Amino acid sequence: MSETRHDGRGTDSLRPVSMTLGFQKFPDGSVVYGSGETKVLIAGSIAEKVRPWLAGKGRGWITAEYAMHTCATPERRDRDGRRGRIDGRSSEIQRLIGRALRAAVQTDKLGERTITVDCDVLDADGGTRTAAITGGYVSLVMCLDKLRKKGLVEPGVLREPLAAVSVGYSDGRPLLDLDYVEDSAVDVDLNVVATGSGRIVEVQGTAEGEPIERAHFDQMLDLALAGIAELVETQKKTLRTAGVEWERLLA
Repeated sequence: MSETRHDGRGTDSLRPVSMTLGFQKFPDGSVVYGSGETKVLIAGSIAEKVRPWLAGKGRGWITAEYAMHTCATPERRDRDGRRGRIDGRSSEIQRLIGRALRAAVQTDKLGERTITVDCDVLDADGGTRTAAITGGYVSLVMCLDKLRKKGLVEPGVLREPLAAVSVGYSDGRPLLDLDYVEDSAVDVDLNVVATGSGRIVEVQGTAEGEPIERAHFDQMLDLALAGIAELVETQKKTLRTAGVEWERLLA
């Protein structure tokens, strides 16, 4: 049996997940994604054009933007862009989200169009980037299904479901899905993006002090992949309940 954490979860337990689809009126695919106390508003938008460097190549593009609401944390923060540019953390995270979501799509089957996934963190309690990716995938699938219904994309445009989760190592044990209290105190933390079948897209990680043993790293990765498989099943169920036929986007 897994040990109990400060919030009552076991070491191998995810925080409660919530998804409210169609939250906004105008986006092609919107969702409010919740992971514990972290909440992210995600909106996917389809544009019938690509960036100049892709024009004429018959391929589409998936990109993302990420920002923290001014009151997403206990102390109000200035808006990104107030000084003419977004901060380095937001820029790094939105590049990660874009890379992760592109891994889920055959862009050569998307046509010359762009899907932009906007991620705005409403409440931050750890794991905002992994929540944005997991919820961003749901938004992306909603956009693709809308294109499918119009006859603009065919089966095979979607590779396979993916999600992301954090995992830490503290006091000789791995911990799945860190909240802020844990994230600020663990010895090692990883952000893992992978498919439901266990194929890895990206791993970001840091040992905050003493280097980690390979065996402990492998424990962390195995725990993250198990959590991702669970998140993917939740994504599938939520999309199916909302009438989004994600299976018809697969090859």
